[in-house]
Amino acid sequence: MSAQAVLDAARARGVMLATAESCTGGLIGGAITDIPGSSAIFDRGFITYTNAAKQQILGVSGATLAAHGAVSEPVAREMAEGALARSDAAVAVSVTGIAGPGGGSAGKPEGRVCFGLASRGCATRTETVDFGPLGRGAVREATVAHALRLLLAHLGGA
Repeated sequence: MSAQAVLDAARARGVMLATAESCTGGLIGGAITDIPGSSAIFDRGFITYTNAAKQQILGVSGATLAAHGAVSEPVAREMAEGALARSDAAVAVSVTGIAGPGGGSAGKPEGRVCFGLASRGCATRTETVDFGPLGRGAVREATVAHALRLLLAHLGGA
């Protein structure tokens, strides 16, 4: 998936983007800002690796974290909505997951990533993808590619 295509689609729509990242540690924002001219469409990125950071920076509810855990669609939703509310962006994507190695459980296996996509004037979408135990780097790479696909699809890009 091409960050250039996301940049082109956002530029065509005249919108700014924001990211809220946990398991990718800023790689989505990095993929976008690797491209010259990305300042025209990238407002900011939030790296919220810990639960405390998710709460303090993005406003994720402690009750949501306690009820569902950090790797959940409700947390991904609140992360995306928090990034949107705390930025000048029109669209925000969030990711929270278990890149590995290890750290998973039967209910939340290694390679599971939850995504959120919030946009001004639209309902927030969430989804979960189980990439499997591909290894930390591969899960993170797959997560970046999927987040870029979500953004591109939302922006109506090719």
